[in-house]
Amino acid sequence: MRSLDAGYSALVTGASGGIGNAISRQLEMDSNCAKVARLSRQENGFDLTDENSVQRAADMLKSNEFDLIICATGALTIDGMGPEKSIRQISQNAMMAQFAVNAVGPALVVKHFVPLLAKKKRVIFALLSARVGSIGDNALGGWISYRSSKAALNQIVHTAAIEVARANPLSLLVTVHPGTVITQLSDPFASDHPRSAPDEAAKRILRMLDDLTPHHTGGFFAYDGTTIPW
Repeated sequence: MRSLDAGYSALVTGASGGIGNAISRQLEMDSNCAKVARLSRQENGFDLTDENSVQRAADMLKSNEFDLIICATGALTIDGMGPEKSIRQISQNAMMAQFAVNAVGPALVVKHFVPLLAKKKRVIFALLSARVGSIGDNALGGWISYRSSKAALNQIVHTAAIEVARANPLSLLVTVHPGTVITQLSDPFASDHPRSAPDEAAKRILRMLDDLTPHHTGGFFAYDGTTIPW
């Protein structure tokens, strides 16, 4: 990434997923990147729904300073429960599970990993959200739990960005809509929507983050850099 210092260090959570793995690969191929740390349930037992797990991972990495952190975790179907088509299908357990993975978990990642960001220089902390988390862009309804959890994530990151900017005005914390990507998450819901390969999606996300400035911190952006309404 051209906007970060030469020899920058990166951390990717959710690194075994389709998008997270692709982002990790792109960073590993970047000659400007000196180190890529990968966290995932599959690779090292990282579980963002368990604060003890998140804290252990942060403690393990506390001797590092990261210039780039990307939280690439998220879920649309959990324990066989997919998105609702109607308010009649709302399930307390399913909704709580969506919030645990898509909102509370990433909030814990922010809590424990913001202290690992480099100080007094440009740093980027990006978390994957989804366009359907936009309230202003919602014209179809449905998917109530997933939409709400992603809307909550956007608020969490916007609020955290304000606090982080007070300590480091060069910081950039944002949520990102990656587009519809060929992954296990999107496979059951692809229908006629065009989907991007994970590597192409990863390239677009990293290019977009490169182009954002601290002025954009706290924002919600699509992979092409356009601002998505709250």
